[in-house]
Amino acid sequence: MDLSVARRIKVAPRIRKAQIRDLNRIEEIEWSVFDSDQLSRPSLRRYMQVPSAAMIVAEEQNTITGYALVGLRKGSKIGRLYSIAVDKTSAGRGIGRLLLEASEEIARKKKCHVFALEVRKTNKRAIALYQKNGYVQTGMEKDWYEDGGAALKFEKPLR
Repeated sequence: MDLSVARRIKVAPRIRKAQIRDLNRIEEIEWSVFDSDQLSRPSLRRYMQVPSAAMIVAEEQNTITGYALVGLRKGSKIGRLYSIAVDKTSAGRGIGRLLLEASEEIARKKKCHVFALEVRKTNKRAIALYQKNGYVQTGMEKDWYEDGGAALKFEKPLR
């Protein structure tokens, strides 16, 4: 195959349920992407195992390039994107969008009618992703993060 053609062909990462063997890489991504409010290793492990959450990963060539954590309270019609992160070396390639869409699908399958999230007010890239994918800002929390940073609240109806 011509090398120029091969460079244009993009294989989408495989989205799958996170497994305990992924924990080291997920923790690495968590701590490299977020400056504060990082989830601890015990928390990440617990979220992989409890029925009130679903954790998925994006995998390319046997390497985890991102993850998403969905909160699913029993009896609630609102799913929540608790965390989403893409390795900095993989940013800008659509992996965040794929993880977001897969997270929404998890919530739909659990009969959620709304998908909600909070995002740091200064995270322009993430805000643009959410708005481009049909999320509407519903509020703001001034002192949401442990460092005092503000968060914007977004929601999207799931159909």
